[in-house]
Amino acid sequence: MFKFDTIVVGAGHAGIEAAVSAARLGAKVLFCTLNLDNIGLMPCNPAIGGPAKSNLVREIDALGGVMADAADNTYVQLKMLNSSRGPAVRALRAQSDKKEYMRYFRNLLESEENISLKQTQITEIIVENNSIKGVKDELGLEYLAPTVILTTGTSLEGKIYIGLKSFSAGRLGERAAIGLSKSLEEHGLKIKKLKTGTPARVDGRTIDYSKLIIQPPDKVINNMPNFFSFKPNRPIREQLPCYLTKTTQKTHEIIRSNLDKSPLYQGLIHGRGPRYCPSIEDKVVRFAQNPSHHIFIEPEGKNTYEVYVQGFSTSLPIEVQFDMLHSLPGLENVSVIKPAYAVEYDSVSALELDYSLMTKKIKGLFLAGQINGTSGYEEAAAQGLVAGINAVNYLQNKNHLELTRANSYIGTLIDDLVTKDLDEPYRMLTSRSEYRLVLRQDNADERLMEMGYSCGLLGEDMILRFRKKQEQIELELNNLKNTKISPTQENKEILAKYNEGLDIGKSAYELLKRPNIDYNVLFELNYQTCGEYIDEYFKREVLEQAEIKIKYDGYIKRQASQIESADKMERINIPEDIDYFAIKQISTETKEKLDKVRPKTLAQALRIGGVKPADISCLMVLIESRRLKS
Repeated sequence: MFKFDTIVVGAGHAGIEAAVSAARLGAKVLFCTLNLDNIGLMPCNPAIGGPAKSNLVREIDALGGVMADAADNTYVQLKMLNSSRGPAVRALRAQSDKKEYMRYFRNLLESEENISLKQTQITEIIVENNSIKGVKDELGLEYLAPTVILTTGTSLEGKIYIGLKSFSAGRLGERAAIGLSKSLEEHGLKIKKLKTGTPARVDGRTIDYSKLIIQPPDKVINNMPNFFSFKPNRPIREQLPCYLTKTTQKTHEIIRSNLDKSPLYQGLIHGRGPRYCPSIEDKVVRFAQNPSHHIFIEPEGKNTYEVYVQGFSTSLPIEVQFDMLHSLPGLENVSVIKPAYAVEYDSVSALELDYSLMTKKIKGLFLAGQINGTSGYEEAAAQGLVAGINAVNYLQNKNHLELTRANSYIGTLIDDLVTKDLDEPYRMLTSRSEYRLVLRQDNADERLMEMGYSCGLLGEDMILRFRKKQEQIELELNNLKNTKISPTQENKEILAKYNEGLDIGKSAYELLKRPNIDYNVLFELNYQTCGEYIDEYFKREVLEQAEIKIKYDGYIKRQASQIESADKMERINIPEDIDYFAIKQISTETKEKLDKVRPKTLAQALRIGGVKPADISCLMVLIESRRLKS
C-alpha cells in the first residue's frame, strides 16, 4: 500500500498541469500513466494556440502553469493570426517540435521532487463514505490519497476505427484504459460516449512542395518574435514554413463514393464528434456547395520528415485514405507513415462537477480534460491547472480557486462545462465569451497574475516584473497626454502620408486614438517614450498595452459596465439546501435542470439551458424572503 497527497491519472496536458501545480504547492504527487514515454504527447496537431486557445495559454502562464513555457521552448514556427484585426481576436499559434515538446515535459516532471512517476493502468477508484481514498491498478496494487485527479484523455474505454475495422486503443499504438469507466459508473457518475479523430501523417520527402502555397512564420522584427509566456529570456529558434494545398473535385468524389465504408455513416460510432473540428467526410457532406477545403501541410519537428496533414481527419479505410491523399495537389505520390483514424471513448458528464472541478458525489475526486467532454490541448491544460490548485486547496481546507466569466476564458470554459449538458466535445471559441474585448490574450497578466501569486505558483521575480510593467503603462499614458505635437509643416507632411491632418496642436494621446496612427507614426513625429524599461520585450508590451487602452477606451469601458451589471446577479447566492422541487411557480423541467446543476448564484442559474428569466425572478423572491426570515 502506497500513500500520497494527490494521485494524477493520465499524462496528457491536463495531467501535466495538475501534477506540476499540486507538487509546487507542496503536495506529494503520484503521477500514473499507461506509458511514460508518451508524457506530453500531441496525438493530433503538434501545435499550441490559435483563436481563443492562445487566450487560455496566456492565462495558464499568468496563473503559474507550464504550457506556455513548453510552447516557447520547442516551437518551429510562431505566427500571430488575425494580426490585422482588433486585439480581441488576435491569436498566437505555435507549431511545436513534437519530440522536443515531449522531452521538455518529461524533464520537467522528473525535476519536480514532489512528483513520483508510475507506469501502470488504474482500473478502480477507492471510495469510502462518499470520499475518495485512492485508486487500484490492474495488478491489484492500491495507492492511497485523499485527492485523485483523473485526466484520462481519450483512453477511457477507447476504441479506434479505421474504416469498418476497429480495435481497443486510446490512441494509435497505445492501449485503452479498461475498467476505470465501470468503476466510476458504479459510484454514481454519469458516463457518455464521445468521438474525435486525427489525420494521417505522411512522408515529407514524397511531397512536391512546388505545387503548394508556402505559409511562412511571422517576420521577426529586432530579433523579437511573439511568445506565449510573460517570462523574460525566451529562446530565439530557427523557424520552419508550413504549406497550403486544397481538396479537389476528385477528392470529394472519392469521399462520397466511399461513405458506405465510413464507421460514422454506417452507425458504428455512436459518440458525437467535435462540431468545430469535423472530419473531411463531414465537411464534404455538410458543405456540399464548397468546391474545395483548405488543407495545411505542417512539419512535426526539425529532425523528422514526418508531416501532419491538417484539416484531413478521417475514419475511412486505409486504401481510401491513399486515394484521397493522392488527389491533393502536391501529394500525388505521397507515402503514408501513420493512417488517420477516429476514436470513440468514455467521458463523464461535467454536470457531475462543481466549479472547482471536484465531483459533487465523491469528495476529493477531481476530473480534468477530455474526460469532462472537452477537446483540445489548451482546454485540457487549463482544467488540469485549476484541478491541481483546487486539490491542494481541498487538502488544506482552503477556499477553492474559482475563475469567472468576467475575468478569464478559463472561467468561461468551466462555467460552460458545469452548467450545460454537453452532448459533443467542447471547444473554446472567442464567441463563447460575452466579455472577449476585455479578456484578450495580451492582458492575461493584468487579469490573473496577482491571483497566480496569491495561489503560490508564481514567483517573486515574475510578480515584481508584472507590477513594474503596470507602473510603466500608467507613466506612458500620462506621458502621451502631456506630450504635444505641434502643427508644423514637417509634422503635417508626415501625417498626410497616413491620410491624417493636424490643424491645431494635439497631444500624442489624442493622435494615438486615430485608427491610422500607431507608435511608429508617433516616433516619426519625434515622440519620446518615458520611464525605465527592463528589456526590449518589456518595452514592447508596455507600449502595446498603452496603445490598446487608448484606441479601445470607449469599448473597454462599455464592457466593464456590462460586467459590473452582471456581477450583481453573480453576488446573489442560492442557498445550498434549497429544494427546487418545492417551488410551485416553476416548471418540472426547470426544477430538474436546477437540481441537476445546483448553481451557486442566480447568474449561474440563468446560464443553464432552458432556465427562463421568469424562473430567476421566482428564485430571487424566494431567496429574499428566506433572507428576511433569517
